[in-house]
Amino acid sequence: MTDLLIRNTAAIVTGLPGAAARHAGPDIRLRQGRITALGQLTPEPGETILDATDCVAYPAWVNTHHHLFQSLLKGDPLGLNATLTPWLTAIPYRYRAAFDADLFRLAARIGLVELALSGCGTVADHNYLYAPGLDFDTSAILFEEAAALGLRFVLLRGGQTRSRQVESTLPQALRPETPEAYLADIQRLAAAYHDPAPDAWRKVAVAPTTPLHAVHPQELDLFAAEARRLGLRLHSHLSETVSYQDAAQDMHGTTPIRFCADHGWLGPDVSFAHLVKLDPEEIRLLGQTHTGIAHCPQSNGRLGSGIAPVLALEAAGAQISIGVDGAASNEAADMLSETHAAWLMQRARNGEAARPHCRGGQGEAQAAAAPTVEDVVRWGSAGGADLLGLTGLGRLAVGQAADIALYRLDQPCHLGLHDPAIGPVAGGKATLKRLLVGGKTVVEDGRIPGLDLAQLSHQARAGVTQLRQGAAG
Repeated sequence: MTDLLIRNTAAIVTGLPGAAARHAGPDIRLRQGRITALGQLTPEPGETILDATDCVAYPAWVNTHHHLFQSLLKGDPLGLNATLTPWLTAIPYRYRAAFDADLFRLAARIGLVELALSGCGTVADHNYLYAPGLDFDTSAILFEEAAALGLRFVLLRGGQTRSRQVESTLPQALRPETPEAYLADIQRLAAAYHDPAPDAWRKVAVAPTTPLHAVHPQELDLFAAEARRLGLRLHSHLSETVSYQDAAQDMHGTTPIRFCADHGWLGPDVSFAHLVKLDPEEIRLLGQTHTGIAHCPQSNGRLGSGIAPVLALEAAGAQISIGVDGAASNEAADMLSETHAAWLMQRARNGEAARPHCRGGQGEAQAAAAPTVEDVVRWGSAGGADLLGLTGLGRLAVGQAADIALYRLDQPCHLGLHDPAIGPVAGGKATLKRLLVGGKTVVEDGRIPGLDLAQLSHQARAGVTQLRQGAAG
């Protein structure tokens, strides 16, 4: 592993809170895959110099919620203008049975490449393509593809032991697993892949697709107990739309968050994707238990779900992170566009709630409480790392893993920029000069070494055609 000195950065955003959110730098020293110094540093014998003049350094992004298989399901007209429930029927459920091992691998590769090229070093994928009799191991494929690119990978092992009405037409090969089979596979995956280290390259979490519909209530208790016995974290979808509130009330006479609390599914080792529709008591419970959110603003906007109350959740004590969700509901499934959207949407949410002074409000002052760019970087790096149990990364600080994204600000949107530190998030795009994960180069000058992007594009077009034919049949 090369000892490296990154020199002359224009700005360093650390992923840390408050006054520590920026470091004057301008240099960062790496040894054995870790950050050993930041400041004005003198080159030492034997170290390689990386000139970062006019570049901004961020911690490599940590994406806490994705569905990589959906990378071949972008922009299908049947789901483009749908809300969540009809979209589920029209897109992911319709195509699931059409995936074979090669198409699944291709989709995973496309999604991981897209993320890497945005500066993402850690990917947590909520994979739910599991079923009795499935003749390929989707978990193994995901770990293999992430390792081939040099990315850290967390498998959020999804799946279900019961079906919703919208899934009633699925082929038998994609019907639910038994609880026993689900737990047996969790145990297999934990033994084969899970590393509890705070800077691990591979982790596993227990993640049935949704607590309300994917499993029976008593199984939630069982799965939570087994996860904690194995030292695994818990994850699922929750409260993405108002339909979750209706379902929890109709099925259990309570709210979605209270239902989860009653079955051991709140706490600092638990996170939920979305959490868009919450009442004040639910926000209090999530904060009190330090439960986490994988905030997915672009997918929530695309499906018309709303904007999650992220600022209220953080103020209450919840853990905040950012996920891109699947590309079938977020055609720009990369972390730069996602953090850009998170910044804008939270400011818009605060502005929407603002009331004039003449009506007892705070005027524009309420919008001023919206997040800074530094907050969003923290959510998308340190916040995600902590939520996944990867506390050894996500920050540009001495002792942390050398997961670093260096951005050149040479896009037209950056020309005339007064503060280079905000450029990647505020512009929503930037040229990636270098992505380092554990000190190793993953992306160099906007390219992944050894990747034939033209060939991948050709394979993607053929894959879409094959999937459409399979779904039609």
